Amino acid sequence: MSRPAALFPLFADLETLDGVGPKTAKLFPALGVERPRDLLFTLPYAGVDRRVRASIRDVVPPATVTVEVEVGAHVPPRRKGGPARVFVRDAATEFQLVFFHAKGDFLQKLLPTGQRRLISGKIEIFDGIAQMVHPDHVLGPEEAGELPAFEPVYPLTAGVTQKLMAKAVAATLARVPRLAEWIDPALKAREGWPDWADAVRAAHQPQGPDDLAPHAPARTRMAYDELFSHQLTLSLARTVFRRGKGRASNATGRLQAKVLAALPYRPTGAQERAMAEIAADMASERRMSRLLQGDVGSGKTLVAFMALLVAVEAGGQGVMMAPTEILARQHLDSLRPLAESAGVVVEILSGRDKGAERAAKLRALAAGDIHVLVGTHAVFQKDVVFHDLRLAVVDEQHRFGVAQRMELGEKGIAADVLVMTATPIPRSLALAQYGDMDVSVLDEKPAGRKPVRTALVSAGRYDEVVGHLRQAVADGRQAYWVCPLVEESELVDLTAAEERFKTLRALLGEGVVGLVHGQMPPAEKDAAMAAFVSGRCQVLVATTVIEVGVNVPNASIMVIERAEIFGLAQLHQLRGRVGRGAAESTCLLMYQPPLSDTAERRLQILRESEDGFRIAEEDLAMRGAGDLIGTAQSGLPRFRVADLERQAGLMATAQSDARALLAADPGLTGARGQAARVLLWLTGQDQAIRLISVG
Repeated sequence: MSRPAALFPLFADLETLDGVGPKTAKLFPALGVERPRDLLFTLPYAGVDRRVRASIRDVVPPATVTVEVEVGAHVPPRRKGGPARVFVRDAATEFQLVFFHAKGDFLQKLLPTGQRRLISGKIEIFDGIAQMVHPDHVLGPEEAGELPAFEPVYPLTAGVTQKLMAKAVAATLARVPRLAEWIDPALKAREGWPDWADAVRAAHQPQGPDDLAPHAPARTRMAYDELFSHQLTLSLARTVFRRGKGRASNATGRLQAKVLAALPYRPTGAQERAMAEIAADMASERRMSRLLQGDVGSGKTLVAFMALLVAVEAGGQGVMMAPTEILARQHLDSLRPLAESAGVVVEILSGRDKGAERAAKLRALAAGDIHVLVGTHAVFQKDVVFHDLRLAVVDEQHRFGVAQRMELGEKGIAADVLVMTATPIPRSLALAQYGDMDVSVLDEKPAGRKPVRTALVSAGRYDEVVGHLRQAVADGRQAYWVCPLVEESELVDLTAAEERFKTLRALLGEGVVGLVHGQMPPAEKDAAMAAFVSGRCQVLVATTVIEVGVNVPNASIMVIERAEIFGLAQLHQLRGRVGRGAAESTCLLMYQPPLSDTAERRLQILRESEDGFRIAEEDLAMRGAGDLIGTAQSGLPRFRVADLERQAGLMATAQSDARALLAADPGLTGARGQAARVLLWLTGQDQAIRLISVG
């Protein structure tokens, strides 16, 4: 399927636009502009009022003003390199225009003495005299119509001026085709949105400041188009994934009942709700694609294990995948006791398994003697064959994106998929990132989890903190000491962590302190973690590698150095590493004064709340979506117009609209479906077009 002809002019080379030559065309990519189409989605971020006034007295300087003047005397520069001045008079007063490095004959041509001109620029008072340095516009009175009353201001890059940008955008707007409508007519009427072509023109030709706001109808419509096209892509991915033959896995409840009976506590309401949602999905003929979202310590492991038991009760197998071997081993440790109470066989498969041992595990797996396999994504290597795999549980989503989810399907494994993430994500982002999945949320803490006391400590009190630590170690408690990511470069962080390790070892004693960081060989990292888990080492100095999933119930102190440079979600994750056992736990946020307002606000929120979802909403409001989950590695799309913080509601509408359209017209062959295909081409979602053809 190829790009619709109506869009060709928007996908031509930039050099085909008026005013853009081969040299300037090379400058635009720095703005994310490769084709004329990209200019349509590069909207002005501000505007300048260029309405004509009678006199500069109508504004309070410094301010931009547009007036008609009579040109008076030219005064050449007094000294070499000094400014040239031109006296002008408007309806009420006289002032000066100032030009640096201007040739006299050029100025005489631009501003002939005795003639009238329209000038626009910034008026300032200098030594009591009103002056305008280098006016933005000088026009003959007959050209006055060329100056917009409200001039849009675009983002720029070196070598690209506002004039060039305005010219390129105008040339692109002239190419905008009339396209058939892809938005649901009832929704469009209810919201009062303009047609696509009108919206694009209006967004680039604002009539005043209100037209620049995210809620302006033209901008809202363009944002919606972006979100709708994104959700359409995710829904297509979901459809293709679910079309892969699913199998009904019906629970008998026999094994689950044994595990629940062996638990010392009752599951929370949220856990019970999630278990029911998952069991219902697994019992249906369609493939499950569900996200289990839960805060630190909300009991995701139990819910995931119950889901794995459904697979086993139905006569099949389950697999649980973690991003690292450390985490895979932890899952094994937490699942084993549960599995034993139900007589279920759980095994781990990792890079360490070699030769005969590995071969034996693979035989047991193929024969169905292993019910639940735990591992890294090594569990999907060619020689790993399941007897009857029905459920894949994937831990820590953002290391495992849509592409890998689809790959699972392509392996011909018709397994249901459950993805777990411990990062609470605001709803708008969850939809952006996981719009192809259904979501279960664990928003209650299991009984018996104690709150973690959080305190702010200035770096000047370092000795006190070490004293506190020495006492805790003497009492047999364990602690994490997290070093900051000073630079993006891991080497600098490494030296920071190694220095801290040496100083603490000198203060607390030889065998007491361990070190773990991202640059270590995996075997060394595992050994350091193992020593800490077993209690042989009592203080673990670490970079943020310990953020996700490490479970040491005896660790009750978390020290985070330079806490002010971490993101909120990250701090919340780190704090979640303590407070897992019987002891009262403390998290010390060490900061370097003076704190900026935002850093202080971040640390205060953390001190006040342990609710990951509230923290995530605050984080989104403070930092924006791209930073929140590190756009580069998150698979979060970069939207050019849509603003996920301010337009969260639009995302939910876009998702239900996209799903409804595909339910009514799975092949996008109807009139609205065809229009939606054009939108997918327009927004560069070519991968979605391929998904339709797969369908």
